This record gives sequence, C-alpha cells and structure tokens, in this order.
Amino acid sequence: MAALKTRSLGAAALVLVAVLFVGLTVVANHALKGVRLDLTQNKLYTLAPGTEHLVATLKEPVNLYFYFSDQASVAEPQLRAYAGRVRELLEEIAARSGGKIRLHQIDPQPFSDDEDRATELGLRSLPLGAGGDPLWFGLAGTNSTDGHSVIEFFDPGKEEFLEYDVARLIHELDAPARKVVGLISTLPITGGFDPSSGGVRPPWIIAAQMRELYDLKPVAPEATALPAGLDALVIVHPKGLSPALSYAIDQYVMGGGHVLLAVDPDSQLEPAPGPGAAYAGSDKSSTLEPLLAAWGVGYNPHEAVADPEHAILVNNPAGGQPVRHLGFAGLGADSFAKSDVITNSLGTINLATPGHLDARKVDGVTFEPLITTGAASGLLPVDRLALAATPDSLRQAFKPSGQRYVVAARLSGLLPSAYPAGPPAGVSAPQPHLAKAAKPANVVVVADTDFLADMLWVRTSNAYGQRFAEQWANNGDFVLNALDNLTGSADLIGIRGRPTFQRPFTRVDRLRAQADERLRAQETALEQRLAETERKLGELQKGREDRQSLSLTPEQQREVEGFQQEKLRVRKELRGVRRSLDEQIEQLGTRLMAINVLAMPAAVLAAALAAWVLARRRRRARREAEA
Repeated sequence: MAALKTRSLGAAALVLVAVLFVGLTVVANHALKGVRLDLTQNKLYTLAPGTEHLVATLKEPVNLYFYFSDQASVAEPQLRAYAGRVRELLEEIAARSGGKIRLHQIDPQPFSDDEDRATELGLRSLPLGAGGDPLWFGLAGTNSTDGHSVIEFFDPGKEEFLEYDVARLIHELDAPARKVVGLISTLPITGGFDPSSGGVRPPWIIAAQMRELYDLKPVAPEATALPAGLDALVIVHPKGLSPALSYAIDQYVMGGGHVLLAVDPDSQLEPAPGPGAAYAGSDKSSTLEPLLAAWGVGYNPHEAVADPEHAILVNNPAGGQPVRHLGFAGLGADSFAKSDVITNSLGTINLATPGHLDARKVDGVTFEPLITTGAASGLLPVDRLALAATPDSLRQAFKPSGQRYVVAARLSGLLPSAYPAGPPAGVSAPQPHLAKAAKPANVVVVADTDFLADMLWVRTSNAYGQRFAEQWANNGDFVLNALDNLTGSADLIGIRGRPTFQRPFTRVDRLRAQADERLRAQETALEQRLAETERKLGELQKGREDRQSLSLTPEQQREVEGFQQEKLRVRKELRGVRRSLDEQIEQLGTRLMAINVLAMPAAVLAAALAAWVLARRRRRARREAEA
C-alpha cells in the first residue's frame, strides 16, 4: 500500500512539473516577448554599434534576398551550420532596422525562376561533384532606385568579417553614388609627359584601378585647397606641398576626413630631373610633417628597414644568378593584422626600402599596426643604401636588431591639429579653425611608396593595342581594400573583425593533448627498451660458440620472452590511458548535457517567472495608485 502511494505521489509530481513547465513557457512567451538576451562569451549575436546605427538610420527601404540551397547542402553539415549563422545575423539586422530592411529567404531549386533570378542579380553557385545540383549561398540587395549589390558566395573562411561584409552591402545600397577620392602625389602615378625621355608614360596600374572604381580627383602639390566633397584622400610621396595645402589636409582630417598616406625614406620611383633642370640633390625621402608628429606617429625619413628573412631576389649588377636584396622585402600572411579588414585576406605584399612607424603617446589616438616585418629585421641608414655597390655589400654591414618594425598602421580617434594656434603665417582659414578633430578620423599610413609601382606587384603586356596586367602580389588589393574601407561611413569603418561562431572543445582538446603526451612518453620508452634488447641479442649472438646454429640459446630465449612480456604490459598500459581519456570525455559530455538540458531551461524559466511576478506587482501597484 505504501509503495502504491509512493508511486502515485511520484506520478503526480511528474504531472505537476510538466504543467509548471508548460505554464512558465506560456508566461515567458508573453512576459519576455521581444526580449533578446545574448549569453555567448564573445557576444556573437550582438550587433556592432556601427551596424546598429547604420541600419537604424537608413534613408530608404532595402530588400535583402538570402539564397541558400537547403536540399543541395544536406551532405555539407559545416556549410549548413555556417548558413544558420548567416541567417541569424540577417534576421537580427532586419529586426533592428525598424522595418526598413525586408529580408527574403529563398531556396532556389534547379532550373527554376529563383535560380535564374539569382544569376541575374550576380550571385554564383558552387557545383557539388559531377552531376550534383548547384549550391547557392549568397546575398543580393536592392533599393528603391534599381540599385543592387551582392555577396556572390559566403566564404566560411571569412566568417570573422561576415558582419562587415553585410553592413557594407547595406551601406552601398543606402549611398549608391560614386565615391570621390582626391589624389596628391609627386610621383608619376597618373602618367603623363616624361621629361627625361621626352615621351609619354602610361599611368600606373593602381591609378587605372582607382579610376575604374572611384571619381578620382588629382590635386597638385602647389594647390592651396582640397576639392569639396571628398570621401577619402590619397597622399603619395608628399614633397614640396604648399603651406596652405598642408593646412587644408590637417583641417580635412580634423573634420573627420579619411586619408591613405604613403611616405618613403628612399623612393625608387622618384622622377629624375629633366634635361637642363637643376639637380635638387639625392634626397628621395618624403614625410608629412608637422602632421605626423601631431598625430602621434614617429617616422625617421633617413632610416630604412632591412628584413633578411623576407628579402626578395633582384638582378645581380655583377651578372650571374639573381641575389637577395636586403632593401626589398616580400612579406607574407604572418606579417599582416588578421583583425583588420584591410589586411586579413592578403597573401603577399612586396616593398622596396621601406621605412618604419612608431606609436607616440597622444590622448584619444589609437595606433594599430597593419603590416610588420620579420623578427630578424634591422635598420639601415638611407645613405648606406645609396652608396652600396652590390646587394652583397649591404649584408656585410647589416646587424639585425631582433625586433619587428611596423611598416603600415591605422590611426583612429580624435586626432589633434598640427596647427593648434591657427593656420600658418600667410595662410587664411576659409572656415572656422579646428584645433582638434570634431569627428573621429581614420588615417592609414604606409612607410613606403614603391609598393604602388607596377614592377613590385603586376606584370604588364600589350596585345592588340591593349595593355594587360597580371597580378602576382597583393599590393593593389591593399590599396583598394583601404579605400573601400575609408570611403565607407564612420559606422562601417568601426565594424572590425568578430570572433568566429565555431567554438572548439578546448577542454576535450586539452585532455587529448595530455593523454597524447603520456602515450608518446610510454611509446618512446618502449622503443628504447626494444633497441636495448636488440643490442643485447646482437652481443649474445657474437658470443655464441656454434656460429652455424639458427636456434636461440636459453639465455637469448629468456631475454626475448622477457621483452615480449614487457611489451604486453606496456600495451596494456597504453590501452588503460586511452580508456581513461574516453571516460573523462564522456563524463565531460554528460555534464554539458545536464547543463544544456536542465540548467539552462531552468534559468530561462526562473527569469520568466521573475519577470511575470515583477509585472504583476507593477500592475497591482498601478491599480492601487488609481484607486
């Protein structure tokens, strides 16, 4: 009777728990409606402030079309997991837009109108094996003026920049006008007349690419003002700038302008003076003072960085095989900042006699390295480079300093003016003077100008009257990435790389590493005992009286049997270690399952109950106040 009563009470308790669970779920649906709580360690479901402001201030509605082939991706679990991450991000962005962003999710079937529409919008599919259905995984956006922008295919390898790429697409639809970029340079980037040869030089490939993508406005070094309406300003090898232009650059940055600046301690491309012109000396360096010092950038135009670890081959002046030149560096992926959208996807950048940048303490200014040299680098005086007869002669006097040098960096924040007291003498201020940045500025500084030259990153050829360029390094990608980033809004620039959605099982990996270490130690000991036994067997064999016999002596037999027993014992120990590892992993999985199945739902239900109780108290207090 007692047992029956106990079972009845147990069943009643289970029913009560089920009713309580359903009831609290209903309460949570009403009390917590619209509440979004991100409990992930890296806030993966929380939009960056720049993204939130961007979507909240859209000028016109935007349609987003997310194409993902659900059926074709059944055998690709990792891709499906990433697609879920993309979908959740898009839904969060749409929810934060106040109805300005309309998200359409499409599963295009083979040979359907949806597939034709995806192709028309500029998306591309990925073929899955021979004869398999095409896999679509991209995003297209349109606005009310027939403008459109696409992410052709979401690359899982770029997951940390997923939010940036989506925000950039939305920004392009909200501001579809062609961006205006100013260009100040004393190098022949845009081509023109060559006084040394009397002919016409073609524009550098990078200038041609910038003209294709932007409204490029050249500015002469002797100009006294910048064109109005610039989205970004490119300054390459500034020499002999007028005081008025230097002041205009300073005030442009103080007003929140974005700048890509390239200076050089020893330009290899500085034009030689024309026939009959006075030779101005051998100084081929450039700087942008007093602006750089005011912004917190240390730069010595008389020092170049040598990096023997990344030195690239050049023609030998003495003939014979090419030699590695200390002044020319081919930097790889390990030299680039992975957290910055400008450098994350780069493979190689080639530099020629680059300088180096140092961070100086300036309140409110952030100095972030983008490109650094190898750890075996050192400094060379520029005059030594000029006097070196051969690349080998540079090595004789070179001493590595054992540190990495910053070749390119990003400056951000409220930069101070280089002219705090007002414009320099003889220069009039056309507008109110800004002693400090009114808006956060963004400046990318590179201590090399030669990396822009064709010879360091493209091979050009002419056919049928056309010039073709084949890229073999990412120098141009760096420039276009920088301009793509700098010409965006301040919100877009502020969106940096985010942690990836995939979370490794670090605890499990640590357990495996510890077990593997023990296994390797025991396996090594086993191999040592095996070698020792074989050595003893060899010694015994040499001492045998009967050299023709193939049978083992009793002593050898005992030695072999002892080794076999030892080997069995060690193998048993190895199995025990592996079994212990599996048990620890299973226990960890059980604990995680308990947390996921019991603890987290309990925490959510407790929060819902607390919210319901609080809301009930507020309603009661309101009724009492009204009474």
